[in-house]
Amino acid sequence: MATTTIPSLSALDEKPQAIAPASLAHVVLQTNHFLTYDIEHHCIAITAVPNIQPRVPGTSGLQHIAFTFSTLPDLLTAYLQRKKHGMEPVWCVNHGPTTSIYYKDPDGNMLQTQIDNFDTTEEATDFMSERFRGNSLGVEFEPDEHIEKLKGGVEERELKRRSEGVKRGLADMKSLGRVDVGGCMRAVDSRE
Repeated sequence: MATTTIPSLSALDEKPQAIAPASLAHVVLQTNHFLTYDIEHHCIAITAVPNIQPRVPGTSGLQHIAFTFSTLPDLLTAYLQRKKHGMEPVWCVNHGPTTSIYYKDPDGNMLQTQIDNFDTTEEATDFMSERFRGNSLGVEFEPDEHIEKLKGGVEERELKRRSEGVKRGLADMKSLGRVDVGGCMRAVDSRE
């Protein structure tokens, strides 16, 4: 029988040393509603993306982190503040349940800034119907145009309503001169 050496507990009284866990054991989520367990209409998004490729080695598995603003003017003010500092979005889209502006941080992580387009979780859930399944990506928009429309008196609720637009999939985005950057799209500059 092998002998296991256990460090003396008196070593704890000496110079303290940080010890990292050996692994992440598990995460527990206790809820009656798997995809929605609080006021957020979805906390986990599971999507079927056609022809998805394995992640490039050396990249993380995180797709994006989302931050919710209270109003469309707040979201657009944050957009202007970032734009002033040279931070341009990589994708601006009305998904239906949310109006979203995506950015890529200096480490390459995707950050979504969004507003809820519906007043209640039930309304957002109702929107996720056959119509939503037909275009779950959404319809792109230009933030500067939304700003001008708000200044011109167009109601916020009107701008939050998703138009049907052109149905696009990821393949369509690529053919329109866009590339996938962690699941989001951005225009490709020919100088890149």
